Amino acid sequence: MHSPPSTAHTPLHNPAHIRATWSGTGSVEDAARVFGMSRSKGYDLVRRGEFPCRVLMIGRTARVVTASLLRVLESGEPEYNTAPRTGTERP
Repeated sequence: MHSPPSTAHTPLHNPAHIRATWSGTGSVEDAARVFGMSRSKGYDLVRRGEFPCRVLMIGRTARVVTASLLRVLESGEPEYNTAPRTGTERP
């Protein structure tokens, strides 16, 4: 059975294209696609604090930090959110 090609290797998801087209933050859905995972897996990792790059919570909206995403793609080392929780945000 033929598998669809991975979106992580398409021109739209390489570091040069991301630098040229993304602003300071991107959607969890787009960043998850860059890592070759589904939207739901991406949001699951965000909820658990295990998304491979920095994520900002703006109200109830999660935004991926583009600079962090690029560093992870270039180094292969994840950058998890390490800011201490204040107890005011919801899991």
